[in-house]
Amino acid sequence: MKYFLVLTVFAIMSSNLFSAEKFNPPATQAIPVIDTLFGFKITDNYRWLEDKSNPDVLSWSKAQHQYTVDFIKKNFKNYPGLTDELKKIYDRDIISAPFFKADREFFTKKMRGEQQYKYYTRIGNKEILIFDPMKIDPSGKSAVTSFVLTQKGDKAAIGIQFQGNEVNTYYIIDTKTGKQLYAPITGLAGFSWTKDEKHAYITQRDRAMLEKQVPSITYYHTLGTDRKHDTKLLQPDNPKDFAGIYDSEDADVTFSEDADFWSNTLYIMPLGADLSTRKKIFSSKEFKASPDVHEGKIYFMTNYKAPNWKVMVADLDKPEFENWKEFYPEKDTKLEGFVFTKDYFIAYYRKDVLAKLDVYDKNGKFIKTLDLTETADFGISYHKQSNTVYVSFTAADIPTKIYKLDGKTLEWKFFWQDNINVDTKDIVVKQVFYESYDGVKVPMFIMHKKGIKMDGNNPTLMYGYGGFNNVVKPGFLNHYLSFLNRGGIYVLACIRGGGEYGEKWHQAGMLKQKENTFYDFAAACEYLINEKYTNSERLALRGGSNGGILISWMLVNRPDLFKASICAVPLIDMLRYHKFLMGPYWIPEYGNPEVKEDFLTILKYSPYQNIKEGWAAPSVMVKAGENDARVDPLHAKKFAAALQNSPYQQEPVMLYIDFESGHGSGQSIDQMIENIELELR
Repeated sequence: MKYFLVLTVFAIMSSNLFSAEKFNPPATQAIPVIDTLFGFKITDNYRWLEDKSNPDVLSWSKAQHQYTVDFIKKNFKNYPGLTDELKKIYDRDIISAPFFKADREFFTKKMRGEQQYKYYTRIGNKEILIFDPMKIDPSGKSAVTSFVLTQKGDKAAIGIQFQGNEVNTYYIIDTKTGKQLYAPITGLAGFSWTKDEKHAYITQRDRAMLEKQVPSITYYHTLGTDRKHDTKLLQPDNPKDFAGIYDSEDADVTFSEDADFWSNTLYIMPLGADLSTRKKIFSSKEFKASPDVHEGKIYFMTNYKAPNWKVMVADLDKPEFENWKEFYPEKDTKLEGFVFTKDYFIAYYRKDVLAKLDVYDKNGKFIKTLDLTETADFGISYHKQSNTVYVSFTAADIPTKIYKLDGKTLEWKFFWQDNINVDTKDIVVKQVFYESYDGVKVPMFIMHKKGIKMDGNNPTLMYGYGGFNNVVKPGFLNHYLSFLNRGGIYVLACIRGGGEYGEKWHQAGMLKQKENTFYDFAAACEYLINEKYTNSERLALRGGSNGGILISWMLVNRPDLFKASICAVPLIDMLRYHKFLMGPYWIPEYGNPEVKEDFLTILKYSPYQNIKEGWAAPSVMVKAGENDARVDPLHAKKFAAALQNSPYQQEPVMLYIDFESGHGSGQSIDQMIENIELELR
């Protein structure tokens, strides 16, 4: 992973990038396959690269990757001190803030040189190691993905993934001793304790199910018994849908749901009752609702006719939708979540992307806005036993800092801060609003070192995503500080398709309006150039996954705006995305290419089908994970092959394949540092 993003940063910091050697990657054979779809003849020259089991595809993939690595080693310089800077951030002694369950305290710790975080508990003044993933996989390539505690905190189910394959093995431990209580449970997507702690709801989704797009299956499992005795509870008919079930911690009821990405049907039943007794309490193909029980009432966070979200409430004994009443009405800010203390309701929301907290009484009457100064982003949790709210802050120039909020007096008290020995005092973070092609104002964060000259010649790296209601916000810069301290500018564009302004902002960049996402990003480039932050020869772009559509669209349609790019674990062939792995889940976001109306929309923008005659792309590194369980590496491989074989292509099109990773999760610390080193050096 040592040579990941050097192309991007070096391309915009050096004027003689490719003077040493012509980029001449291994040849790729074109074997045309012609599909006729709704009257359109679609030629796919690289369909053969979709077959990961084909030895020729594996050989081609390894040859392409090795050529990329060798080329970069030969043609790119090292930045002195960069490795040490990265180790200072990532390979250090790190002890997390404590987190609590019932009367128990837990935390994670990783000492310098260790490849994964270990889990600890504290009993009295003694810290006890309870789980070490390195004992399961000494290579350091298996990472904890979930840590699910019982209500009493006396047991935990710990999910482990190998090489980012997104298939979990769960280990059940006693949290006082770390003793493993039962045989590991393999091939799971999720685990939820039942209230009696003797059983669990386990969701099966192994690699074979992923490859064949078999919908996940939820079982009722008795811990310590053979899984052949499990009771099957839920399985959707359609692979784009999923189902779930869990016991409430605050009432003797069980909730279940049938859902797709953006809508759901909710059910309730008495604790321990048969699934056939469940009662439907909400159902929509357009909206969704999530329940939270508090003091005999159910509070539903929902976007039902409320794109900025609201909270509705019903009595526990009358939970049907017709009995719901508005508790926290929709506002002109986007609600992100809420917690109850013993005396208050605290709402967590966003205003122009930045995070805020408001306090209300139990009747929904506004009390006050909490005074926050570091509001780029934060998380919020509540510990019932101590009536304490924990609020974790982060900002571009501030590593994670946690405060305790007294649930009765609402007084703040400093609790914990990550101790990263890096200097951020000279970092400037500025939020601007620029105009897109249709007059819509789009927020953007621009970060740089104090005092740099805005002469239109600064190396600039811009990130975008624009999908799935995800909010792009300025968390702590970490390794990007190295880029900024060398004179670079780092930019976050909060384009449509994300969740910065609620569901309207999301819907304005999905389905038929997906192209707004691309136009917003192009307008961000134009703004940076026009306002003299940079120029097209010093501007680089990066994005991954859904953001990979964004970057590949820019490569195909606006090569005039930037010099280089990283297109990581991307979706690119949008006419076939739904046929592989988790693709069906995303049909509500992009549409179904097998439906004519959706096909016509997707065909207009799908980057793979829109590579133009006589056109050439800027420098690009297309990155894939061979084990990716979300986005099949076929997208990266086919796109790289198509660009490389274009007779007009002049700049390097590099394909980098990590054969020991998936969609980005689960790397060892050494892998992470090597990966980031390429991004910045």
